[in-house]
Amino acid sequence: MGIEVRTLGAAELADGADAFGLDATTLLEPLLLVDLGGIDAATAAAAAARIPALGGPVVGFCSGGIAAELAPLTAALDLTYAEAADPADRAVVVTGDPERAVAEFADCVRRYPQASSFAAQVVRASEGLPVPAAIDVESFAYSTLQGGPEFGRWLAERRALGRPLPPPPGADPVLLATAGDTLRITLNRPERRNAYGTALRDALVDALRTALLAGAFGSIVLDGAGAAFCSGGDLDEFGHTPDTATAHQIRTRGGAARLMARLGERTEVRLHGHCVGAGIEISAFAGHVAAAPDTVIRLPEVAMGLIPGAGGTVSVPRRIGRWRSLHLFVTGVALGPQRALEWGLVDEIVGAHPN
Repeated sequence: MGIEVRTLGAAELADGADAFGLDATTLLEPLLLVDLGGIDAATAAAAAARIPALGGPVVGFCSGGIAAELAPLTAALDLTYAEAADPADRAVVVTGDPERAVAEFADCVRRYPQASSFAAQVVRASEGLPVPAAIDVESFAYSTLQGGPEFGRWLAERRALGRPLPPPPGADPVLLATAGDTLRITLNRPERRNAYGTALRDALVDALRTALLAGAFGSIVLDGAGAAFCSGGDLDEFGHTPDTATAHQIRTRGGAARLMARLGERTEVRLHGHCVGAGIEISAFAGHVAAAPDTVIRLPEVAMGLIPGAGGTVSVPRRIGRWRSLHLFVTGVALGPQRALEWGLVDEIVGAHPN
């Protein structure tokens, strides 16, 4: 399964050319790479008006800076790469080589066209929704991709490794401690790098429900034991839910995302080491996120034929915007604490984790 990739000027997009139809075999709309160089405000506005009718990802690039009059266009695009932009403009990823960056993005889309297209569609669709509804939209798309060929290939390769299901935890997978009106929740499966598997997920959900129902806690602190805060979903458990409908119910009603969103401003998360997939997706709902200097953030799900499924298409865009979020989702690039701070994915960089 492939996807057409087309490069065009913003004026061509503004002219409303009708050459952006579905591929007759894959039913995928093309990835459009739009050169933003040398256009005026009127062209930018006309091009921006065309984008909502397009179903495939539409990504801009500009060798140079993004002028203020291009703001309506960059806001309408799914993502823009440029050499310079207002640091507060969340629609732009600044890079020293925009043409190379957009080519690398396109390569990722070519490898995983369904997952990449779904990611762009989901963050567009859920941008203005209430959090619970947006989490449902994410999960509907995730369940759909679970039945697709891209995830099927990933899962077949994973199962060929012959790895067993994870063993039961040897200790409580989540630890609780109180001090005054503060509840401290510690992810406690360091032997699995605190992977968000069934045992840890269920224990974390119980802890978050306790925090909500008790009503006595003015603040909740979430951290992780061992070398990593959370390595994301436990890959050895993937593909073992009975069916995709049940998987949707587990993700949305049995997962931590809705609860974290409700606790919101009362919650502080302390990241360290690897913070992958669900590790950052759930954390990004918190009111305050602190990161140790060794924190490494990644969202690798698109390369598995999926999209973030623990609330990440909701929590991450509401911190850094849907544009930079799509960059992280599709490329799977690692993000260090300094850039995470600049973008707003974390709120402060703190001292090293005691581990």
